[in-house]
Amino acid sequence: MYAVIRTGGKQYRVAAGDVVRIEKVPGEVGATITFDEVLLVGGDAAPRIGKPLVAGAKVLGTITAQDKHRRVLHFRKEKEGWTRRRGHRQPFTEVKVTQVAG
Repeated sequence: MYAVIRTGGKQYRVAAGDVVRIEKVPGEVGATITFDEVLLVGGDAAPRIGKPLVAGAKVLGTITAQDKHRRVLHFRKEKEGWTRRRGHRQPFTEVKVTQVAG
């Protein structure tokens, strides 16, 4: 059984046992997290599509890590001879999906 969830402004296709990196959500490592915004639930039978959400469906997961992605560099150079180098590391939460209920 699989589901499409919405979190952090993005959509993810997940199944039990998957490990996904999502936008940072509050919580400690080892805590259980519930995703209530389930857009689609599929499996052996025909998929159930929500309008916009599937009623009664939820996805349970366990937080495995709170970390940051690799550094992304932004470099700018002008004719006058000055340069600017900036960087950014986006925080993420790594979640292991334990159950798709729907």
